[in-house]
Amino acid sequence: MPAKRMSRELLSRLNTGFKAIFNKAFESASPQWQNIAEKVNSTAKVETYTWLNQIPGMKRWIDERRVKKLERDAYQLRNEKFEDTIAVEREDVEDDNVGTYSMAVKGLAEAAAEHPDELVFKALKEGFESPCYDGQNFFDPDHPVIIDGEEVSVSNMQDGSGPAWFLLATKKSVKPLIYQDRVKAELIVHDDPEKSNTVFMKDQYLYGTRSRGAAGYTFWQLAFGSRAPLTPENFKAARAAMASLVGDQGRPLNIVPNLLVVPPELEGAAEEIVKVKRTDGGKDNAHYGKAEILMTPWLAG
Repeated sequence: MPAKRMSRELLSRLNTGFKAIFNKAFESASPQWQNIAEKVNSTAKVETYTWLNQIPGMKRWIDERRVKKLERDAYQLRNEKFEDTIAVEREDVEDDNVGTYSMAVKGLAEAAAEHPDELVFKALKEGFESPCYDGQNFFDPDHPVIIDGEEVSVSNMQDGSGPAWFLLATKKSVKPLIYQDRVKAELIVHDDPEKSNTVFMKDQYLYGTRSRGAAGYTFWQLAFGSRAPLTPENFKAARAAMASLVGDQGRPLNIVPNLLVVPPELEGAAEEIVKVKRTDGGKDNAHYGKAEILMTPWLAG
């Protein structure tokens, strides 16, 4: 059988097999971002979230001029492009020696499936320096709220110098973060020497992924960020701060935090606070069961 024909047959089989491996590995992944972020299907380069200023209880009481300003300065998320690529030597295809590349394809799939995790938890970690819909940083001591006709500052953070931990309310109709999905990752193949310069010049077939998306924030009221030590006292203060939140005109927001998000180094401290029924002194633990724990390596470091 001519080498050229054999090569095309092998390529066809290879591509079918690689796509099956990719799809299986992609679907088998267990991303964590869905626990804290709302998925928004994007249809443009930039999505504008004017609705963040219009949810009952969350919005500010404003006049017509302020409405127009908020519409003009509404929270926006710009989609970014992402890629990942591996090269398969053409000689390996010709010699039917491609078995080891299946692990690389699995790696591509896992990385693609986990990429929203990377974006969402990066946004969470950077919430102390990144603005949300009201113009303040997502975790900030000075969120503006109107109470009895006066603007007051409300905090959803504890300052400190330690590893950050987060208390979230994820059972409302909207989660505290956004994962904006414009183009879902899929396996792309470049294997035609007549169309691909890489095949012609480098004697390599390329397999890669491409996606577009972004991560950001919904309501700061649904999240509390802390860099203070994770102690029972600080957990209690964070929980009380969220449960005590009121909207404009003093309306209670009925927020009950339910998820404690921590990096690996704070998992033990988190378990001591909400997973242990009794303290070392034998007393009932008042914080037992008050939150579930989500430990994520994406917050490490």
